[in-house]
Amino acid sequence: MPRPHSPPARPAEAPADASDALPLRAEPGVLPALQPGAAQGQRFVLNAQQGNLSTQGMAAALPPGDAASLPSRVAAFFSASQAGPDLLVGVLPFDRLQHDHLFQPEVVHREGTGLPLAEPVKARQVAHWTITSQPPASEYGKAVQRAVELIRDASQHDAGTRLQKVVLSRSLLLDAPHSVDPYQLALRLSGDASITTFVAPLPSSGAKRTLVGATPELLVAKTGLRVISHPLAGSARRHRDTAADQASAAQLLRSEKDRREHLSVVEAILDTLAPYCLRLKAPSHPTLASTASMWHLGTRIEGELRQTDIGCAELVSALHPTPAVCGTPRELARQTILALEPVPRGFYAGAVGWLDAQGDGAWYVSIRCAEVSGQQLRLHAGAGIVEGSEPANEIRETAAKFMALLQGLGLEDSTLQQLLDDMQ
Repeated sequence: MPRPHSPPARPAEAPADASDALPLRAEPGVLPALQPGAAQGQRFVLNAQQGNLSTQGMAAALPPGDAASLPSRVAAFFSASQAGPDLLVGVLPFDRLQHDHLFQPEVVHREGTGLPLAEPVKARQVAHWTITSQPPASEYGKAVQRAVELIRDASQHDAGTRLQKVVLSRSLLLDAPHSVDPYQLALRLSGDASITTFVAPLPSSGAKRTLVGATPELLVAKTGLRVISHPLAGSARRHRDTAADQASAAQLLRSEKDRREHLSVVEAILDTLAPYCLRLKAPSHPTLASTASMWHLGTRIEGELRQTDIGCAELVSALHPTPAVCGTPRELARQTILALEPVPRGFYAGAVGWLDAQGDGAWYVSIRCAEVSGQQLRLHAGAGIVEGSEPANEIRETAAKFMALLQGLGLEDSTLQQLLDDMQ
């Protein structure tokens, strides 16, 4: 259902205190403590501006399914007689047709003061690591060029059915000289207070798999009638030199290509939320959002829902995946991604978060993350491709997005620079 206005400046305003119902963040860079006596098999951690959450153990699993069936499965789960916390935590895959992984924990902690930051990790030489680019940068550049051609060739078609944007990712496969502890990696990543740190167990029939990351992007948070989304699209690398860093930010704000890419994401989210909301508020222009390694264009969207029985699961199901990680139109972009990306995304560019029995919840886009299994890690990074995108620029952008995780692993600066050069 399209909304009656097209630019994001026109929605009616939501209450000024729309974010007040969301809990405040605890001490930046601190993850809540985990009870040593609880089961260690399933540990979930979310350290976010909207509040800290950690859980232990698995009391019950939500029957897995696709994104479209999430609201009905969640409603059925909470309607049944369940002992334990009225909470589900977990992850959604990028592909909304694939199965998710959510479960009811045994023990729940919120707003803990918890564990101290990990000790500074000793820098490690790259010689002790095996790092493979999949695909190589040159092949990723060819995929970007192919996507640009598909967008250009479709320009004569109807705007509602032609490919307008696709987000293409590439990956790094890392073999470490030692087992990687995802919780220690999360603690190091959590020193950047601008991001949401997460650790989430993944389904596995063999070796234990864990998704760990530091995402800057809120997909959707709901408390009562209040709903918030903060999409990011359009990115630029940060620099240690202050002048170069400010120039990078200014160039991003001026970039017509990046602003066009960002607007498509904001409009898609407003279109999706409008049928659920009495009021929506979004600024007419994006603002700069930053992490330790990247500049982004961001727009904070706030709304008031029409009905109290609209649950967060329904909003997540409708929104995911947004054009920020998929493209426009969503299904055509998804098919293009499957055709052009040689490595399946799995839970990269999916969502991580929680839902409760009252219909509230908070979900974050699972980017800047790694799948960890023993000594092996898989990292992904993506860039939005629109008409006018240049392969060399998208190669540089994805290379820069790998840096947060690579720095968290303790690779020394000279090694990181060499990796960055190799990835470009």
